[in-house]
Amino acid sequence: MPELGTEILVAGGGTGGVAAALAAASAGHHVVLTEETDWLGGQFTAQAVPPDENPWIERFGATASYRRFRAGVRDYYRQHYPLRAEAAALPELNPGAGRVSKLCHEPRVALAVLEAMLAPHVAAGRVTVLLRHRPVSADITGDQVDAVTLEGPGGDRITVRARYFLDATEDGDLLPLTGTEFAIGAEAQSEHGEPHAPERADSGNLQGITYCFALSHHAGEDHTIDRPSMYGFWRDYTPEFWPGPLLGFLAPDPRSLEPVPRTFEPNPDHDPLAVSADQSADAGDKELWGFRRILARKLHRSGAFDSDLTLVNWPLNDYWLRPAVEIDGVSTADDVALAHREAKQLSLSVLYWLQTEAPRLDGGTGFPGLKLRPDVVGTADGLAKSAYVREARRIRAVTTIVEQDVSLELLGPSGRKRREDSVGVGSYRIDLHPSTAGDSYVDVPSVPFELPLGALVPRRMRNLLPAGKNLGTTHITNGCHRLHPVEWNVGEVAGHLAGFALREGTEPQAVREDPARFTDFARVLDRAGVERRWPEVRGY
Repeated sequence: MPELGTEILVAGGGTGGVAAALAAASAGHHVVLTEETDWLGGQFTAQAVPPDENPWIERFGATASYRRFRAGVRDYYRQHYPLRAEAAALPELNPGAGRVSKLCHEPRVALAVLEAMLAPHVAAGRVTVLLRHRPVSADITGDQVDAVTLEGPGGDRITVRARYFLDATEDGDLLPLTGTEFAIGAEAQSEHGEPHAPERADSGNLQGITYCFALSHHAGEDHTIDRPSMYGFWRDYTPEFWPGPLLGFLAPDPRSLEPVPRTFEPNPDHDPLAVSADQSADAGDKELWGFRRILARKLHRSGAFDSDLTLVNWPLNDYWLRPAVEIDGVSTADDVALAHREAKQLSLSVLYWLQTEAPRLDGGTGFPGLKLRPDVVGTADGLAKSAYVREARRIRAVTTIVEQDVSLELLGPSGRKRREDSVGVGSYRIDLHPSTAGDSYVDVPSVPFELPLGALVPRRMRNLLPAGKNLGTTHITNGCHRLHPVEWNVGEVAGHLAGFALREGTEPQAVREDPARFTDFARVLDRAGVERRWPEVRGY
């Protein structure tokens, strides 16, 4: 079996993985970056999820490199798209004029920008990218990881030896392979005293996954897909906590759980420049076409596009029948494969229902002009390359972030949990989607928070770090730490931490425990533009 040597292996080329590789390579270190699909970028690209961000993102609340990515997306549209002059001139251009984010954009644009950011490091030989590779085994000596074996296209395998191993996979795949202690599912309320934790622990209680897809609409045309094999099941499926069939425009409001009708009108006539995306004022999820729109035709010169593009990541296609990750005593690899097949069938069934049975404002039914856009997501079946994974394995960390650390209800609008070892900031509501245990939404206010270094440091392993959503949160606090800018922040810090430890001949545990070392590391983060404190803002 061939072997490859490097300083740092970043397993998983998603949002956090790319940020980790950029951070380490920018400091001169050699990195192998792997990705299971053929697109780097994770949530931004392969999962096709427009960024969920805090309402202050244009001014503060993200790292400098994350801001460079966002600026790169806007510049790409200005350089390559036929934008109206007034749209191109907007410093805060929102290409899709979506309501979920101030920067809704197409997956391929994010991919182009991320590849451009990595390009000089790839050209210099500091970053080696292995697409379509996933970790399958690991060599361990005591509390150290020695090597990870990857499986690539056709079953070929390669072993990568490194001094640091960063887990940026969507499911936390390195954790069981390396024997790193981890948590999964929901903790009992008695473990941390979290008000919204369930009474009993349940390792199989995870938020649902979603297979996103993109649509355009072409009036007078018929793009109806073949009836999905599971359409009958999903058409009749009515969850206990839902006000009616899942395939319908009546769904719970995540914040109040009250039934609220959604509206759906393809290609509305309003001016997209008038759209304001601010989830602290309006979640934006009641008007489905504009919720996650990723291209607004009216931002461009007349006739350039005959339809908007919208991204379907709605209450209707969240899948929660069974866990989509292997869990001892709960789910096997076959169960996981079944979960993904059923989740894909749910998304295709949503599309078929929209095309054939969905009620229209004019009193008719069905929108046959809806066109599935495989070209937008880069797949043959038109669904995103991978599922949007909200929650999986997370490390047992030196510091576990609990609800009491971030809850607005407990801390008050101006409350803060100050972290002496802060290595970043984040903000989002504690937003848990329906789960595999049959739980409905948990969506409650939080305050802007600091990211403690201790949440990135495993309790035992010496040279493995989380670089994404798998930091030391609970089932509850995962709900406000799983979004794009926070995942990027975690990955970036992990890349800097591995590099710092290599240069200084130390270990992550010592960086956290030794005030002098932490001060030196904090200077590295400060110089890199990693914000570690919030200005005075209030939670929502």
